[in-house]
Amino acid sequence: MIVKAPQIGFDRFIQLDWVAAALGVRAGKGSLEELSAQLTAAGLGKEALAKTQTKLNALVLEPRADLVVFIGRGVRIFAGANTPADVAPFAWGAALAAYPYFGRVAEFTGRLTSIQGDCSVAEINRRMSEVYGDREVTKRATRAVIQTQGNWGVIKRVENDKRLVRLPARSLTNDEMVAWLVEAALHYQQRPMPLATLQSLAVIYPFILDQPLAYLVSVSPTLEVRAEGSGDQFVALRARF
Repeated sequence: MIVKAPQIGFDRFIQLDWVAAALGVRAGKGSLEELSAQLTAAGLGKEALAKTQTKLNALVLEPRADLVVFIGRGVRIFAGANTPADVAPFAWGAALAAYPYFGRVAEFTGRLTSIQGDCSVAEINRRMSEVYGDREVTKRATRAVIQTQGNWGVIKRVENDKRLVRLPARSLTNDEMVAWLVEAALHYQQRPMPLATLQSLAVIYPFILDQPLAYLVSVSPTLEVRAEGSGDQFVALRARF
């Protein structure tokens, strides 16, 4: 039996201000024409423009059916963002939920930079090739995700882009934002996560979750705590009927 490599999906560099503009469109603060003009001004060719618009649709404008409610809630939570930097948690959560490839690169980056604060791009490429196949398309997509994460202000590329340095994490103080980001991680993981590990999840390494997460989850309409095994507590998406 031939085993196919998982689908990549996220293979384009996406600037944070493009996501901010798309969020503005969804929030009624901008128009599709203005977004298109911004993308055109960036010098994107016809093919690149079409693929970038596809990514922005998935992240913000036209999410797939199972993410419509989740993305819509994120748009409401982040609609008041004043700068592109304020949109970073939304962009990150939307990318995690919509594109597992983005999440896998983020997870490896978070793990590899957790001890010394930096890691080599070659190591991330090796880890991604083990999962998605040692193909040029894998390296190209990984490069696009790394470039995107750099533009979103969470890592810095040094030594001719051969190493990544983790930038200071951003503390999130809004309870709704934190709960939404936890939900994004669950969409990415596709399984319940131990409650005790939420504050150190590698996949959301750019953000600090200082809130009492057990309480936050307990009052969330979309999350729930489950006791499994020997009484360990896990966080899961609340079942919808």
